[in-house]
Amino acid sequence: MKKLLIASAVSALFAAPATVLAQAKPPAVPTLDKVLEASGISVSGYIDAGYTHADRNIEAPNFSTRVFDSQNNSFALHQFGLTVAKQPKEGFGGLVNITVGKDAQVIHSFPEVAPGSMFDITQAFLQYAGGPLTVIAGKFTTLHGTEVIASSGNTNVSRSILFGAVPFTHTGLRATWALGDTVSLIAGVNNGWDQLTDANRGKTLELGATFAPIKPLSIVVSGYSGKEPTSATTEGTRTSLNAVVSYTIIDPLSVGLEYLSVSQENAGGGTTKQKYSGVAGYVSFMFAPKLRGALRVESFDDKDGFHFATTGTKYKEFTVTGAYLASDSFEARVEGRRDNATNTVFTDYAAAPSKTMTSIALQGLYKF
Repeated sequence: MKKLLIASAVSALFAAPATVLAQAKPPAVPTLDKVLEASGISVSGYIDAGYTHADRNIEAPNFSTRVFDSQNNSFALHQFGLTVAKQPKEGFGGLVNITVGKDAQVIHSFPEVAPGSMFDITQAFLQYAGGPLTVIAGKFTTLHGTEVIASSGNTNVSRSILFGAVPFTHTGLRATWALGDTVSLIAGVNNGWDQLTDANRGKTLELGATFAPIKPLSIVVSGYSGKEPTSATTEGTRTSLNAVVSYTIIDPLSVGLEYLSVSQENAGGGTTKQKYSGVAGYVSFMFAPKLRGALRVESFDDKDGFHFATTGTKYKEFTVTGAYLASDSFEARVEGRRDNATNTVFTDYAAAPSKTMTSIALQGLYKF
């Protein structure tokens, strides 16, 4: 009996450290997202790849109302977008946003360092936030427009005519003052339209305001005015006004309306003032948790040929897009689009002129 007790005591003595060691597991190694979350840094991005086919020749140097999808009967990596940001509610922060892919060739600011480059630093700015005031300095996207550069921020595959009739980005200084939760005022000064380096000595003033008087309604009004080069030896004041209204009628149904007006003094190196204007309407409806439909209708009046260089031409465009939201991170889209012009500005592969252009597009969009 005595020997049994001694054996049990010895066994317990050697087992105790093993039990303690088993309970004292090493701390778990934090994952990257946890590290970033703790540091206040956010990382997000998306990949946009697709296919476009049109019944007209939309490849350069042929005329097209399109902004990005300018290759016919072709697959393309349109965009890989990546955003890294630290934007605290108080204090200093910043944001860097890059765009890689075919669309990057279109959105470069002046002067383009590498012509044809498929890499673009779309945004890069410093930020200071203090109370109701937020100030950013660097390169940032425009206040104008319903649609945005990042494919993940739109419900249609193609971009509207209006999207290509406003600047993509500005380089300068922008301040936003929040007057409560419903009104914000914006003012800034920059180099002008899509200019990393100012093409002249004149600066462009930007003013804007956002209103959200009731939860389902949002109103954004913005304007730009400043001198822009119109030839190698002349410049003139360019002024633009844009208004965007969006309203959620019921939870699955939302509508939007956009108006744009742009004028340029001393256009084409002369002494005349040229203008263009347009209006677009948007409808988005969730038919089911994973199925969305989107409709866009727009009219664009380029009466002086300032934007498309074809005087006295008006354009209308109708787009319908269906989307299957397979998951929170992946979306598949199919789109049909019809463009109409009052003059024969479109051409097919036999160089036959036409007033219409019809296209279909497929898109796969992965977000992370």
